[in-house]
Amino acid sequence: MLTVLPTRVTRWDRAAARSGMLCAPLVGLVVGLSAAAAGGLLLLLGAGPLLASVASVAVPAVLTRGLHLDGLADTADGLGSGKPAEDALRIMKQSDIGPFGVITLVFTLLAQVAALHTLYGEGWAYGAGAAALSGTVARLALTLASRAGVPAARPEGLGAVVAGTVPAGGALGVAALVVAGCAAAGAPFGAYDVVRAVLAALLALAAAEVLLRRCVRRFGGVTGDVFGAVAETAATAALVALTLG
Repeated sequence: MLTVLPTRVTRWDRAAARSGMLCAPLVGLVVGLSAAAAGGLLLLLGAGPLLASVASVAVPAVLTRGLHLDGLADTADGLGSGKPAEDALRIMKQSDIGPFGVITLVFTLLAQVAALHTLYGEGWAYGAGAAALSGTVARLALTLASRAGVPAARPEGLGAVVAGTVPAGGALGVAALVVAGCAAAGAPFGAYDVVRAVLAALLALAAAEVLLRRCVRRFGGVTGDVFGAVAETAATAALVALTLG
């Protein structure tokens, strides 16, 4: 499930990977709710929206051991290198982070904190709902990135295990359920927030899809790092979209 949350694994194969990717949005919801709880607790203790937003951004990083952020940085280094696919993939496997990765991480985290600061400023419920939505949509992006027809860039690694495991129909079905859930989450706040939540989810998935296609063209397929980059892109785009309008 790509988190530090304990789970019992009895087997690890492509069938198990397919199940995991189909259930990924549920795990994202748990991560998002945990982030919302951290931000809400700080607000309850008297902290301002800025500290609450920092806590809400930190929780997913801790629960994933920075896995997705690391993937984002490595993907940025690979894309920014301008080298052929094989050399770019080699750069992505290195343990250090280059300038493209550092810059991307800095601006991504700043965007997430700034967006949540704005939303927590509107009220605790808005910030908490945004944290939950972004966590869920980020994992939905992984489900869609695992759909049939998306190849792996390498014959080994996490990307090779999960790439192409999810039937296209199943991925679209999960996406429809998640988007409907986003609409339901916005309903208590009014019709406008229903539309805002749905549009935020769709824009996040569109941003993730653009990055996914770019990586497939550039690297010849997906890797574990690409999955991390796709998730962080979706999460950030969702938060930014929720602040607009």
